[in-house]
Amino acid sequence: MAEGEPLESLQSAVYVVPTESPEADGTLSWDKTTVVTVTATAGGVTGTGWTYSASGAQAVINDVLAGVAVGRSMADVAALNEDMYRAVRNFGARGIAATAISAVDIALWDLQARLAGLSVTELLGEPASVPIYGSGGFTSYDARQLSDQLAGWVHGQHIPRVKIKIGEAWGTNESRDLERTELARSVIGPDAELYVDANGAYTAPQAARLAGQLAAAGVSWFEEPVSSDDLGGLAAVRAQVAPDVAAGEYSWSLADSAALLRAGAVDCLQLDVTRCGGVTGFLRAARLAEADGLQVSGHCAPNLHARVAAGVTNLRHVEYFHDHQRLEDMLFDGALRPDGGVLTPDSHRPGFGLELRLPDADRYRVA
Repeated sequence: MAEGEPLESLQSAVYVVPTESPEADGTLSWDKTTVVTVTATAGGVTGTGWTYSASGAQAVINDVLAGVAVGRSMADVAALNEDMYRAVRNFGARGIAATAISAVDIALWDLQARLAGLSVTELLGEPASVPIYGSGGFTSYDARQLSDQLAGWVHGQHIPRVKIKIGEAWGTNESRDLERTELARSVIGPDAELYVDANGAYTAPQAARLAGQLAAAGVSWFEEPVSSDDLGGLAAVRAQVAPDVAAGEYSWSLADSAALLRAGAVDCLQLDVTRCGGVTGFLRAARLAEADGLQVSGHCAPNLHARVAAGVTNLRHVEYFHDHQRLEDMLFDGALRPDGGVLTPDSHRPGFGLELRLPDADRYRVA
């Protein structure tokens, strides 16, 4: 099957999946996850992509992006990506529009690989096992929920890295943040890596002050100690603390990633394939970080990032995020399971190796 087949159709759907229980981090609470899927067809072959966004992304896909992509050759997905960004100029390329572009781009890469008779990992490079870290530890969890989740990852699934949420109530409950960090360390033992994520809840002086106590508990990764929009604050915190400072999950484009790097704001650049422009955007930003001598980490969407990792030589790890792994297990055949702290894609499965189970997914479809 020729990779240069013209794209015949682009269709989208919205699914809303309730969480197991109410969840929260330092600056937001939620009880459901919205998934917007894209189905791209060419030459009788179908590719699937998705993003974790809001239902408004569907309108961007249907009303704008389909008109850009349908009829175009599948031979140059990167050029299509650029044209999609140009098409959203008048209403903004960040946020909802970026998630819509990302979903389409992922679907096009899935389709391109299937047209070539390859997996995405083969299309991008050498298939390999990808290091992961268990991620959840929501501020809404009580001590038992937190302990059980962490113990399940470290002692049950042998994942040697875990992350919890801190910064509760916009950084106004520091004592509980520190208590939960100490509890996490006691549960996972002295050898597992411990990460924390404040989701931008702290001020820069506050984050710098707390980082010393976090480091004493063996915290080695301090994610979004201040807002990702505060580049100067991130850089100031980074200059003062021992844990690695990470941010970038809200990089909606290559320009956002470049701004973080120019500011000296991060020790590791986070990238989210469902937000940063899809596979095309992820690969571009990863190369940009590599030129600065930095690693990247895949934010959430573990079953997508495990495959994209084949094209990234400077990947540190992928976030095995509780909500997304649960949802991807529920809705897709081919979802991966951790084995000793890694995910290993099956290079014999075409495309991303994932197939939407429509009978299961349709229970949650809203549009």
